[in-house]
Amino acid sequence: MLLLPLLLKATLLHLASGFYHPFHNGFYYNHIMNDNGDEQDKVDYFSGSKLVVEASKDPVYSYNGANVTLPCHYRYEPDQGPKRKIRIKWSKLRDDYTKEQDVMVAIGKTNVAFGDFKGRAHIRQAGETSWHEASLVISDVRLKDDGKYRCEVIDGLEDESDIVDLRLQGIVFPYQPPRGQYRLNFHEAEQACQDQGAILANFNQLFQAWSEGLDWCNAGWLADGTVQYPIRLPRKPCGGVHLAPGIRSYGPRHRHLHRFDAFCFSSALRGEVFYLDRLAGMTLEEAKQSCQDAGAEIARVGQLYSAWKFAGLDRCSAGWLADGSVRYPIVTPRANCGPAEPGVRSFGFPRKGRFGVFCYRER
Repeated sequence: MLLLPLLLKATLLHLASGFYHPFHNGFYYNHIMNDNGDEQDKVDYFSGSKLVVEASKDPVYSYNGANVTLPCHYRYEPDQGPKRKIRIKWSKLRDDYTKEQDVMVAIGKTNVAFGDFKGRAHIRQAGETSWHEASLVISDVRLKDDGKYRCEVIDGLEDESDIVDLRLQGIVFPYQPPRGQYRLNFHEAEQACQDQGAILANFNQLFQAWSEGLDWCNAGWLADGTVQYPIRLPRKPCGGVHLAPGIRSYGPRHRHLHRFDAFCFSSALRGEVFYLDRLAGMTLEEAKQSCQDAGAEIARVGQLYSAWKFAGLDRCSAGWLADGSVRYPIVTPRANCGPAEPGVRSFGFPRKGRFGVFCYRER
């Protein structure tokens, strides 16, 4: 007589134990825990086979106008043969950590790209490998494509993802408008950089520029809405002499009310920057016309910095740029050409004067 109650109790305990596992579509999901009970390295099992997604651990480098592939693959462990069509979703993480930007979704051979990625993004064709292909191909890379991307693979109720970091090879330069220092709110700073063939730099780009030698005591907007500035040589007006070298930060500022300079980011060019001059020099309007007569346009600040950085443009003659500033790039410092360090020299925004001009022409 005691056997029946014991069997009933065992059955109830067995059924109750099922409620510790999420139950969906007739399949149990089971979490693998490590020895100390933490949910590190947690994986989901689906019908006896787990989905594994793996993306590039190293940053992927590219430049403006190029084509780039962000590697991402998936497989099942153990492999149980052909699967139903899975869904691949790519999204871009925003600099300010708000909602991710949709890049594209693919199901089978059908690809749908969104926003600025329309016509530029698709999934790479699969090769002969045990891994299934989920890599994203982006053509005609643009400055704002720089950043982190999420590769997400969805098979029914299973969902695994990994992150790929796309970094554009470029240069960060500080910018202030003709009307002087600390005149730009965040939105004006964005526009100012765009007007100069660039975008607002992000923190990683500013940090890279600092590590390569950028030292600038004026605070500027970054793409995430923070205000920061890079210091290599600590000094009293730049945070004090007792602080270590590094990136000084004012943190997030009000995007409409607060005003600073901007840190802009430009990448390699698809065209060329060249210099024109006349014996008597040119006014700004004459300079613009001279570039047009040469089948080009007057160069912007970001284009001059990129030509200096990536094409080795070195000219000890000052020239007009599109914003009305007068500058010249020096790769090899020498007498009568400014300071002892390489860089782009500036004469500011002269209201009068006659100079040469830097022009830009697409190849």
